[in-house]
Amino acid sequence: MVFGCSLFSILSNKIGIKWVLIIGTLGYAPYSAALYVNNRYGTEWFVLFGGALCGIAASALWASEGAIALGYADIKDRGKFTGIWLGLRELGQLIGASIQLSLNVKKEGRGKVGYTTYLVLIALQCLGLPFALLVSSPHKVIKADGTRLRDPTLNKTVKGEFEKIWSLFKRTQMYLLVPILIGFQWNSTYLGIYMTKYFSVRSRTLGSLVSGIVATAANIFWGWFYDRQSLSRPTVARLTWAFFVILMLGTFGWQTANEKLYGDLKAAGTPITLDWANPGFGRGFASMVILRFLNESHYMFVYWLIGAFFDDLETLGLAVGIVRSFESVGSCLAFGIGAAQVAPMVNLIIAFAMFGFTIPATSAVVFMVPERPVNLRKLEEDGGSTSRAMSDGEPLGVIAVAAAAAKEASIEGSVVAALGSTDEKERDGVQPPGYELK
Repeated sequence: MVFGCSLFSILSNKIGIKWVLIIGTLGYAPYSAALYVNNRYGTEWFVLFGGALCGIAASALWASEGAIALGYADIKDRGKFTGIWLGLRELGQLIGASIQLSLNVKKEGRGKVGYTTYLVLIALQCLGLPFALLVSSPHKVIKADGTRLRDPTLNKTVKGEFEKIWSLFKRTQMYLLVPILIGFQWNSTYLGIYMTKYFSVRSRTLGSLVSGIVATAANIFWGWFYDRQSLSRPTVARLTWAFFVILMLGTFGWQTANEKLYGDLKAAGTPITLDWANPGFGRGFASMVILRFLNESHYMFVYWLIGAFFDDLETLGLAVGIVRSFESVGSCLAFGIGAAQVAPMVNLIIAFAMFGFTIPATSAVVFMVPERPVNLRKLEEDGGSTSRAMSDGEPLGVIAVAAAAAKEASIEGSVVAALGSTDEKERDGVQPPGYELK
């Protein structure tokens, strides 16, 4: 997925984003089938093959779904659209976790879930393909104001899209996002280890269900907050990031205290199995819930930031591919360390340190958020000089307004020259050619 997400974002601008989405639905069911076979019969090679196949499909799905969620929405509705997209993603977990809980509700000890759980997941994942076929292609989308999206596949070459994605990555706000894209994944891996090591089977399935609920709540809340008209986008970005930093650091401190307690109990010979019927369950469970809320909020924040910088579907598709690729780098490294039998406390400390590493660069990006995103493709068509200036890191909003103002002055000058008069009354009935200020 490190390479696949960016590659499929390029292909979506060549063969069409809908077809990339369809490809993305094909690899999940085989992977779940591999997990079923492993759980029931102990087969391992199928899991590795299924994981690779799922990685290819997930590259396509991740690259296309985010671009659709951001690019199909009006600027003023991008928070809600992103919230709906990520909320629908959690709907699968809610359904699956509810079924898992019902199947495993009597398993008070630690161990693995029943293999029938995977049959339910396979059935749900098989529904992805027919639903993907119902998604409209971009040029068929009509927004609320009557405007249509441009077909991103027109006059595109793969080589040209490679050049554009590299140029996009060199933009200051994109490469400054790399630390948070890599560093925020570590605590997700830690949470998986934490739940497996300390919680009973039924408590883990309850955790999966509650995680889906709090993640959906996060999507709904931030979708509403990001579209608030009473606050400017720069203000929203700064308030949100300050909230994340304070709450994240506090929760990490709390979880470190939990790990210290469990380590001391284990050293004293007391087995740790957190079940909802046992004392101490709430303390360990609540910190997991808060971290899950913050993780989902992070997804919302990153994609909202991308939508705050860029307007056109082609650029958003490439930007989402870059974001997903570096998220995959973080997941790959984090899961690699998690698979190396590292103690949970060590994994938690690494996650804590990685989050601290993300703070300076992400803070810099937050202070670069413009009031209105820019349509890079339109600026490229209007003139190469503007595109070159923007690629050098000039403020997006200033460049866009300056370019539009220059265009306006040029058009007005042409009208005056054609009429041969500068008198306002004589020019009242004549309008310059239509244009749109982005």
